[in-house]
Amino acid sequence: MAFTCTIPASPTLQQDDANVRITRWDFQPGAVTGWHTHGWPYFVIMLDEGTLRIHDGAAETDVPLARGQTYSRKAGVQHDVMNASPHPIAFVEIELKRPEAAAAIGLPEA
Repeated sequence: MAFTCTIPASPTLQQDDANVRITRWDFQPGAVTGWHTHGWPYFVIMLDEGTLRIHDGAAETDVPLARGQTYSRKAGVQHDVMNASPHPIAFVEIELKRPEAAAAIGLPEA
């Protein structure tokens, strides 16, 4: 279900309060987050151009992303994420702990 983890991605918690959890993720080439489930809706903001390889439990998908590009997902997403780029990458992940906050900005609730 997950990638073999020989290089873990490095999370740095930047904020964690009643409303949001903000984490910076730094990945060396081949680094992975490990299999996990998102308990809240979240946004990702790429700090570097790179390719994320996503394992959803059934298939792997390469997702090329530009520096500054963003995406969002609903709560309940299960996956493992790998840096499939030949260089280090980083992104910031913003998890919204209050579902009403997600709905207020147009992100579907889980």
